Amino acid sequence: MPAKRSSRPTIADVAARAGVSKMAVSFALNGRPGVSEETRARVERAAADLGWRPNSAARSLSGDRAGAIGLVLARSAQQLAMDTFYMQLITGIEQHLAESSTSLLLQVPSSPDHELSLYRTLAAERRVDAVVVTDLLTDDPRIPLLRELGLPAVLLGGPEPGFVSLRSDDEGSVAQVVEHLHGLGHRRIGRITGPVEFRYTVKRSEAFAAALARSGMSGMLETTDGSPEAGRAATERMLRSPEPPTALVFDTDLLAVAGLDAVRDIGLRVPEDVSLVAWDGSILCDVVRPRLTSLRRDVVELGRVTARAVLDVGSAPRTGDEGFVFDEHDPSSPQLEQRESSGRAPH
Repeated sequence: MPAKRSSRPTIADVAARAGVSKMAVSFALNGRPGVSEETRARVERAAADLGWRPNSAARSLSGDRAGAIGLVLARSAQQLAMDTFYMQLITGIEQHLAESSTSLLLQVPSSPDHELSLYRTLAAERRVDAVVVTDLLTDDPRIPLLRELGLPAVLLGGPEPGFVSLRSDDEGSVAQVVEHLHGLGHRRIGRITGPVEFRYTVKRSEAFAAALARSGMSGMLETTDGSPEAGRAATERMLRSPEPPTALVFDTDLLAVAGLDAVRDIGLRVPEDVSLVAWDGSILCDVVRPRLTSLRRDVVELGRVTARAVLDVGSAPRTGDEGFVFDEHDPSSPQLEQRESSGRAPH
């Protein structure tokens, strides 16, 4: 009696569909030389039509590794040019990878659907051994997709069962800000955030609400798309309200710098009339005047720690759907550094 055929498509199935040899399929799907671009495209179409996915367990046992890790950044060119966080993160990752033979494959998708398709391509063509996932969403479609693909990942901002995650201490960071401003006499704080769909935005909002309640303080909240223009507008709305806050906290340094400009346009002084605090303090917080009080973190060190974690998860064998379950605060959690932008609350 013939053996029951597996429902999972094989290399042989892809070869038959594309009309090429199994060796040609292997070369094409692994990005190796030896096949024409026309053949490679035909094999990729056949694999996609059949729903072929690499057998990660067999690949691990065979030692057939890609020697690369992936980073997919869903950011526009303008955002990447202005956002120093990711440049520092990539610097730290590259510094650690330079000590090994592993390279970083950076891709910038043009849309959410394109981002998901890039992960499918990375897995199907086995271009990377693992990926770094940033800016986790409250309902993130990447998580079930990565599970389906069997693609190892390190999450910045987890946790998620089955994945390595590194989390910043948002609760502790918020407590530092609230205690600092409370000690300066502030009792009404405004907070201007980035996109509400990001998990870190939600976590910080919850932490702020709890910290303000414990301190007997009140707060205002403005959610933006993270752009400088939105930061300026949100700052103006808060400071022109009937009961304006005496201190503003911004989720990014870009928002804070935009907010500083808005404060000046209104005709207020920093910190005499309103104090400002920025998250993820970068060089931008140092070059403006007054210099911005900020929650500083060593993002380059975060990159190095991330690279170590992703190399570990990418090189270890995986068993079934269990993968790795590891969750810890990263060692670069922010520390408040007071500068000239925060001072005593106005009387």
